[in-house]
Amino acid sequence: MAKRIRTKTAERQKNKDTRPKAFARHIRMSPYKVRRAIDLVRGKSYTDAIAILKNTPLAAAEPVIKVINSAAANAEHNNNLAKKDLYVAEIFADQGPTLKRIMPRARGSADRILKRTSHITVILDVREAK
Repeated sequence: MAKRIRTKTAERQKNKDTRPKAFARHIRMSPYKVRRAIDLVRGKSYTDAIAILKNTPLAAAEPVIKVINSAAANAEHNNNLAKKDLYVAEIFADQGPTLKRIMPRARGSADRILKRTSHITVILDVREAK
């Protein structure tokens, strides 16, 4: 049953993505709203992405800034990379668990309120010199 565990593990370690990344889970904001903010910075350099988000009036900009800063700190601490060399290689927002609430309505009925959450993932990379 467990014949090739060591070889499989070694293969996984060899193919592992070593780019710096960060996650923010259970953000109390709909992924639709978060995607509006992350679409502004996809592919931009780290400094440009932070500048764009700081000057954007979207509420989702704040958690996205935090995740990008966290990924940059991971790059600096774990991979010894300079922040000025980084760019946003991948960034996406997936749907998290939905909180279901009830709003009382007329004649004893009720409406359902769905409070959506999102998971934000940021993967940075070093821009290749031309």
